[in-house]
Amino acid sequence: MLGLLESVGRDGGQTQRRLASELGIALGLVNAYLKRCIKKGLVKVSEAPARRYGYYLTPQGFAEKSRLTGRYLANSFSFFRRARAQCAELFAVAVARGQKRLALIGDGDLAEIARLVAREHAVEIVGVVAQPADGARVDLDGPQVGAADAVMITALSDARAAYDAALTAFGAECVHVPALLRVHAATTREGAAS
Repeated sequence: MLGLLESVGRDGGQTQRRLASELGIALGLVNAYLKRCIKKGLVKVSEAPARRYGYYLTPQGFAEKSRLTGRYLANSFSFFRRARAQCAELFAVAVARGQKRLALIGDGDLAEIARLVAREHAVEIVGVVAQPADGARVDLDGPQVGAADAVMITALSDARAAYDAALTAFGAECVHVPALLRVHAATTREGAAS
Protein backbone atom coordinates (compact mmCIF):
# COMPACT_ATOMS: atom_id res chain seq x y z
CA MET A 1 0.00 0.00 0.00
CA LEU A 2 2.81 2.39 0.93
CA GLY A 3 4.61 1.70 -2.35
CA LEU A 4 1.46 2.39 -4.32
CA LEU A 5 0.78 5.67 -2.50
CA GLU A 6 4.39 6.74 -3.02
CA SER A 7 4.24 5.94 -6.75
CA VAL A 8 0.93 7.76 -7.23
CA GLY A 9 2.31 10.71 -5.26
CA ARG A 10 5.37 10.90 -7.55
CA ASP A 11 3.53 10.46 -10.85
CA GLY A 12 -0.24 10.13 -10.95
CA GLY A 13 -0.24 9.74 -14.71
CA GLN A 14 1.26 6.26 -14.68
CA THR A 15 -0.70 3.37 -16.11
CA GLN A 16 -1.67 0.49 -13.87
CA ARG A 17 0.67 -1.71 -15.90
CA ARG A 18 3.59 0.63 -15.19
CA LEU A 19 2.66 0.79 -11.49
CA ALA A 20 2.59 -3.02 -11.38
CA SER A 21 6.01 -3.19 -13.00
CA GLU A 22 7.48 -0.58 -10.64
CA LEU A 23 6.07 -2.28 -7.55
CA GLY A 24 6.86 -5.81 -8.73
CA ILE A 25 3.30 -7.05 -8.25
CA ALA A 26 0.56 -8.36 -10.53
CA LEU A 27 -1.56 -5.95 -12.55
CA GLY A 28 -4.74 -7.28 -10.94
CA LEU A 29 -3.32 -6.57 -7.49
CA VAL A 30 -2.54 -2.96 -8.47
CA ASN A 31 -6.13 -2.63 -9.71
CA ALA A 32 -7.50 -4.03 -6.43
CA TYR A 33 -5.27 -1.75 -4.32
CA LEU A 34 -6.23 1.30 -6.36
CA LYS A 35 -9.93 0.50 -5.99
CA ARG A 36 -9.44 0.12 -2.25
CA CYS A 37 -7.55 3.42 -2.04
CA ILE A 38 -10.25 5.18 -4.06
CA LYS A 39 -12.99 3.71 -1.86
CA LYS A 40 -11.12 4.84 1.29
CA GLY A 41 -10.71 8.35 -0.17
CA LEU A 42 -6.91 8.12 -0.33
CA VAL A 43 -6.68 8.43 -4.11
CA LYS A 44 -8.77 10.38 -6.57
CA VAL A 45 -9.11 9.25 -10.16
CA SER A 46 -9.77 11.44 -13.19
CA GLU A 47 -10.26 10.35 -16.76
CA ALA A 48 -7.64 11.51 -19.23
CA PRO A 49 -7.89 11.29 -23.02
CA ALA A 50 -7.93 7.93 -24.81
CA ARG A 51 -9.38 5.75 -22.00
CA ARG A 52 -6.54 6.60 -19.65
CA TYR A 53 -6.80 7.61 -16.04
CA GLY A 54 -4.80 9.88 -13.79
CA TYR A 55 -4.48 9.06 -10.11
CA TYR A 56 -3.92 11.70 -7.46
CA LEU A 57 -3.39 11.53 -3.73
CA THR A 58 -6.04 13.26 -1.68
CA PRO A 59 -5.10 15.09 1.53
CA GLN A 60 -6.26 11.95 3.35
CA GLY A 61 -3.99 9.93 1.02
CA PHE A 62 -0.99 12.09 1.92
CA ALA A 63 -1.78 11.63 5.62
CA GLU A 64 -2.08 7.84 5.19
CA LYS A 65 1.20 7.74 3.26
CA SER A 66 2.89 9.61 6.12
CA ARG A 67 1.37 7.27 8.70
CA LEU A 68 2.48 4.17 6.77
CA THR A 69 5.97 5.61 6.28
CA GLY A 70 6.26 6.26 10.01
CA ARG A 71 5.10 2.75 10.82
CA TYR A 72 7.53 1.27 8.29
CA LEU A 73 10.44 3.21 9.80
CA ALA A 74 9.44 2.24 13.34
CA ASN A 75 9.24 -1.43 12.32
CA SER A 76 12.61 -1.18 10.55
CA PHE A 77 14.31 0.36 13.58
CA SER A 78 12.72 -2.21 15.86
CA PHE A 79 13.93 -5.02 13.58
CA PHE A 80 17.44 -3.54 13.55
CA ARG A 81 17.59 -3.22 17.36
CA ARG A 82 16.31 -6.78 17.93
CA ALA A 83 18.59 -8.24 15.26
CA ARG A 84 21.62 -6.37 16.61
CA ALA A 85 21.01 -7.56 20.18
CA GLN A 86 20.38 -11.16 19.14
CA CYS A 87 23.43 -11.31 16.87
CA ALA A 88 25.61 -9.89 19.69
CA GLU A 89 24.26 -12.51 22.08
CA LEU A 90 24.90 -15.35 19.60
CA PHE A 91 28.43 -14.12 18.82
CA ALA A 92 29.16 -14.13 22.57
CA VAL A 93 27.89 -17.72 22.79
CA ALA A 94 30.03 -18.70 19.78
CA VAL A 95 33.17 -17.17 21.31
CA ALA A 96 32.47 -18.94 24.61
CA ARG A 97 32.38 -22.22 22.66
CA GLY A 98 35.67 -21.41 20.93
CA GLN A 99 33.97 -20.66 17.60
CA LYS A 100 35.68 -17.60 16.19
CA ARG A 101 35.30 -18.14 12.44
CA LEU A 102 31.66 -18.03 11.37
CA ALA A 103 29.88 -18.22 8.05
CA LEU A 104 26.50 -16.60 7.52
CA ILE A 105 23.74 -18.53 5.77
CA GLY A 106 21.58 -15.94 4.01
CA ASP A 107 22.70 -12.71 2.38
CA GLY A 108 20.00 -10.15 3.15
CA ASP A 109 19.49 -7.41 5.72
CA LEU A 110 20.07 -9.69 8.69
CA ALA A 111 23.45 -10.75 7.26
CA GLU A 112 24.45 -7.09 6.94
CA ILE A 113 23.49 -6.44 10.56
CA ALA A 114 25.44 -9.54 11.65
CA ARG A 115 28.51 -8.28 9.78
CA LEU A 116 28.31 -4.95 11.59
CA VAL A 117 27.90 -6.59 14.99
CA ALA A 118 30.73 -9.06 14.33
CA ARG A 119 33.19 -6.14 14.32
CA GLU A 120 32.43 -5.62 18.01
CA HIS A 121 33.19 -9.24 18.94
CA ALA A 122 36.13 -11.60 18.70
CA VAL A 123 34.69 -13.34 15.64
CA GLU A 124 35.53 -13.30 11.96
CA ILE A 125 32.91 -13.69 9.25
CA VAL A 126 34.65 -16.03 6.79
CA GLY A 127 31.86 -16.09 4.21
CA VAL A 128 28.26 -15.46 3.37
CA VAL A 129 26.25 -18.13 1.59
CA ALA A 130 23.36 -16.87 -0.51
CA GLN A 131 20.17 -18.82 -0.19
CA PRO A 132 18.99 -20.14 -3.59
CA ALA A 133 15.95 -18.23 -4.86
CA ASP A 134 14.47 -21.35 -6.48
CA GLY A 135 13.98 -23.14 -3.16
CA ALA A 136 16.91 -25.49 -3.78
CA ARG A 137 18.97 -26.76 -0.86
CA VAL A 138 21.59 -24.39 0.51
CA ASP A 139 25.07 -25.41 -0.67
CA LEU A 140 27.34 -25.67 2.37
CA ASP A 141 30.23 -27.40 0.63
CA GLY A 142 32.04 -24.25 -0.56
CA PRO A 143 35.44 -23.11 0.73
CA GLN A 144 33.99 -20.16 2.69
CA VAL A 145 31.86 -22.49 4.80
CA GLY A 146 34.59 -25.12 5.09
CA ALA A 147 36.80 -22.57 6.85
CA ALA A 148 34.12 -21.84 9.45
CA ASP A 149 33.99 -23.15 13.02
CA ALA A 150 30.23 -22.48 13.08
CA VAL A 151 27.44 -20.83 11.13
CA MET A 152 24.77 -18.26 11.87
CA ILE A 153 21.46 -18.42 10.02
CA THR A 154 20.68 -15.00 8.54
CA ALA A 155 18.23 -16.09 5.83
CA LEU A 156 14.98 -14.15 6.22
CA SER A 157 13.06 -16.37 3.83
CA ASP A 158 12.86 -20.10 4.51
CA ALA A 159 15.18 -19.89 7.50
CA ARG A 160 14.00 -23.36 8.48
CA ALA A 161 15.50 -24.93 5.33
CA ALA A 162 18.78 -23.08 5.92
CA TYR A 163 18.78 -24.28 9.54
CA ASP A 164 18.10 -27.89 8.56
CA ALA A 165 20.96 -27.85 6.02
CA ALA A 166 23.34 -26.24 8.53
CA LEU A 167 22.34 -28.68 11.26
CA THR A 168 23.17 -31.63 9.01
CA ALA A 169 26.52 -30.14 7.99
CA PHE A 170 27.68 -28.71 11.34
CA GLY A 171 25.69 -30.17 14.23
CA ALA A 172 23.55 -28.33 16.77
CA GLU A 173 26.43 -26.84 18.82
CA CYS A 174 27.76 -25.04 15.75
CA VAL A 175 24.54 -23.57 14.36
CA HIS A 176 23.39 -20.22 15.75
CA VAL A 177 19.93 -18.83 14.97
CA PRO A 178 18.58 -15.41 15.99
CA ALA A 179 15.25 -15.85 17.79
CA LEU A 180 13.56 -13.35 15.48
CA LEU A 181 13.70 -16.00 12.71
CA ARG A 182 11.38 -18.19 14.81
CA VAL A 183 13.27 -21.38 14.03
CA HIS A 184 13.05 -23.70 16.98
CA ALA A 185 15.80 -26.27 17.31
CA ALA A 186 13.65 -28.80 19.16
CA THR A 187 11.28 -29.51 16.25
CA THR A 188 11.57 -30.56 12.66
CA ARG A 189 9.41 -29.27 9.80
CA GLU A 190 6.71 -31.77 10.68
CA GLY A 191 6.76 -30.73 14.35
CA ALA A 192 8.29 -33.94 15.73
CA ALA A 193 11.12 -33.77 18.21
CA SER A 194 14.56 -33.95 16.61
